[in-house]
Amino acid sequence: MTGLTRTALALAGCALVAVLPAHLAAQDSASPRQRVPLAEGWQFNLAGTDAAAAERPHDEDWEVVSVPHTWNRVGYYLSDPASHTNTAETVNKVQGVGWYYNSFAAPTRDGQGRAFLEFDAASRTAEVWLNGRLVGTNRNPFARFRIDVTDAVTFGGTNALYVKVDNTAPLTEGAQTADVLPMTGDFFVRGGLYRPVSLVLTKPVHFDLLDAGGPGVYATTLRADAASADIALTMRARNDSSRPQGVVVTATLLDAQGTQIASTRAERTLAAGELAEVPASLTVSNPRLWSGVADPYLHTLRFELRSAAGELLDSVDQSFGIRTMALDPERGFILNGAPYRLVGVGFHQDNEQTDWAMTPAQVEESIRIIREMGANSIRLTHYQHGQPVHDLADRYGLVLWDEIGLVTAWTNQRDQTETPAGIVANARQQVADMIAQNRNHASVAVWGIANEVDFGPGRPDFLGRPPEVVADPIPLLEELAGLVRSTDASRPVVLAHCCENRGMVDVPEVAETVDAVGANLYYGWYYGRPQDLGPHLDGLRAKRPGQPLSISEYGAGAADTLHTDNPLGGPIDMGGRTQPEEYASWFHEESWKQLEPRTYLWGTWLWNSFDFGTTVRREGDAQDINTKGLVSYDRSIRKDAYYFYRANWSDNPTVHINGRRYVDRAYQVTDVRVYSNASRTTLTVNGQVIGTLADCPHSVCVWPNVALREGENVVVASADFASGPVEDRVTWQLAASQVGSFRIDSGAILAANAEVRFGSDNFFVGGSAGNMDQTPRGRPPVPASIAGTSRRDIAATYRRGDFHYRLPLADGRYRVALTFVEPDKAVGERVFDVLANGTPVLSAYDVRARAGAVLTEQVETVEATVTGGVLDLHFRPVTGEAIVSAVEISALR
Repeated sequence: MTGLTRTALALAGCALVAVLPAHLAAQDSASPRQRVPLAEGWQFNLAGTDAAAAERPHDEDWEVVSVPHTWNRVGYYLSDPASHTNTAETVNKVQGVGWYYNSFAAPTRDGQGRAFLEFDAASRTAEVWLNGRLVGTNRNPFARFRIDVTDAVTFGGTNALYVKVDNTAPLTEGAQTADVLPMTGDFFVRGGLYRPVSLVLTKPVHFDLLDAGGPGVYATTLRADAASADIALTMRARNDSSRPQGVVVTATLLDAQGTQIASTRAERTLAAGELAEVPASLTVSNPRLWSGVADPYLHTLRFELRSAAGELLDSVDQSFGIRTMALDPERGFILNGAPYRLVGVGFHQDNEQTDWAMTPAQVEESIRIIREMGANSIRLTHYQHGQPVHDLADRYGLVLWDEIGLVTAWTNQRDQTETPAGIVANARQQVADMIAQNRNHASVAVWGIANEVDFGPGRPDFLGRPPEVVADPIPLLEELAGLVRSTDASRPVVLAHCCENRGMVDVPEVAETVDAVGANLYYGWYYGRPQDLGPHLDGLRAKRPGQPLSISEYGAGAADTLHTDNPLGGPIDMGGRTQPEEYASWFHEESWKQLEPRTYLWGTWLWNSFDFGTTVRREGDAQDINTKGLVSYDRSIRKDAYYFYRANWSDNPTVHINGRRYVDRAYQVTDVRVYSNASRTTLTVNGQVIGTLADCPHSVCVWPNVALREGENVVVASADFASGPVEDRVTWQLAASQVGSFRIDSGAILAANAEVRFGSDNFFVGGSAGNMDQTPRGRPPVPASIAGTSRRDIAATYRRGDFHYRLPLADGRYRVALTFVEPDKAVGERVFDVLANGTPVLSAYDVRARAGAVLTEQVETVEATVTGGVLDLHFRPVTGEAIVSAVEISALR
């Protein structure tokens, strides 16, 4: 390492030295430990995939950064780029090696005191060099690790710290990360020191800092009720001095005011170099329990190490909630002996502003948004998250599902039939780290060991080419489940599966390897209908009636800049651009109807709380973003569906008008949809009261066929709550060209652009939508060539079957123009009538015969008379199915 040492010396003269503030150098009054945050003064150099540069740092071109830091910026919105942080020009998806350098001052050594470097995370792998010596490595991208650097640090002087991190994709040929989970997944593993770094100094006798990144002191509530609670303790005391030491180990439980309510002590003699595990217990009378969001009461557990003479050698405080948790196949999640329904969200650790290097304030903002929605639980996906979110969950009363990064794949070669030993070891490390670092948190309910490892040969292409031979995941899962049970038997082992009972071929049934499961189900998005969700869950329950069941993911993409007049007007593109916000709202309404009555579920977690970065998606109005979040990537926009759950899950007074971002309206009448948890909700438009609805089902209030006027329309929904009145107000615009006419792009959920404004398919009853274009998932559509039209995109979609269009119109005479295109039928195979209010206007109509060829536009113009305020256009089959590509209606003057 002479090259590294020379580089360190060369940079020492110009480096930014982290000057130690006096208040940080001073010993904390509560503990002899000293903690020196290493946040500033870092320099960074990205070698990336340059193999030569990755061997050692460069001598120049270093960027000054602060830690937490990641060089990656992933995902950007296509619309209005000036309003967003990320753009196509500013994203950085480089995977490879990055070097960090810091020159920091270490306090003067106190006797035989110890020094540890503490990294809350380094991705994916890390090599740590201090003063020219390799002092440690780490291969878990998501967990805290500590390195004893006592023999390498310069006490009372300046230290040169280098950290080499590598986030190369594991499947890259020759990658040093080949055995570091995850192998793949619908998220991007960033690189960097993306969580804090500190120097920690202790006395020679101290609590263990090398126990898988944990605090070295652990507590578990064995039993608790209103009368008493029993708490089991484990305290790991280490003697790093050169002689035996007599010590007194104490644990004291303090209430929120700092009053001692229970205590225990033990005496030990520690041999030189000995690590002793000291068990103990506490009994608490009349405990105040941690009761979720209703009362997330936290005590403090204070652990102290003292010498036989009474000198305080070390002290560690841990927030601790007294509670019991269990899962039941009939009653669901049980908190402190009573059913407690878990409703929550999945959560990734990124945002648009800082990506994975989120600040504690940004994490708290995210948790506050989640809690405001009414969620009482979070699934921390798909890897171990940091301490800030766990601390906040304890404080807010949010129940957590923790899990490791075993996602989709557990081999790194396409022909492997067994999991490589390196991946097994890495999975075991991730389990051990996760439990050690988070087991003291009251909020953590379950340990998750895998996500969607049951795709079998049906793994989606966008997650990487499926293996030639699918290795059996069950031996690995059984090993990990056994490791969890032997480490922390107080919490269930769980996993999330995707594919059982869905008719897929060769799907491994992994549920029996764990205590309880979650099902990732996307009925109504990737397959089926939302109405299929409940029966599928019932089937899984019937198959294993003794195993607790939850739904761990369900969701739909939603672009807040794309809007439809009717979410059922045409197909969405689950892997492409056609993802209007209104469809996701409908999806969540229908899905919750399936989930709400199934109280046997031990939890429901929708996907996802926030849009998040992933390099496998090009969908909605975004690039490299999964748009299933209820809130935008930058946290600035709460989509309509967010308020559906807020109205259903929370007591927060909620009145929210849907479609608020659909400002320029296509039609002069619209259904107004409001999410409200008020007993009575009133709608006014342009100052006129439309009506009041009471106790709307599932908090969804709908006023159909509300008329809009030309120009500005002010829509107000209001309600009275015990806390006072609440109203929501939006302004919609209707252009003069849309007044007195309807132009319907049949079969389209998003209206195509044309020389005049069309709306998406609406006002229909019956039939189904179709498209003449090919729409491969995740790739641009392949347009059909349609002859005889200047409006190809309008002509390409259609409605077919036996169906009606029922349009609210003033009485009078109207011109009706109907656009037809025959996709594939021969003459005589598709014949139908068109009736206007029961009167035939086209009889025995054959598009193929009339146009002379398939994929050729034919427009027919008829007249119709409206009486009674409705024009009913009936497309009635004679042979085959009726069809229409566009309906245009305008008044005859």
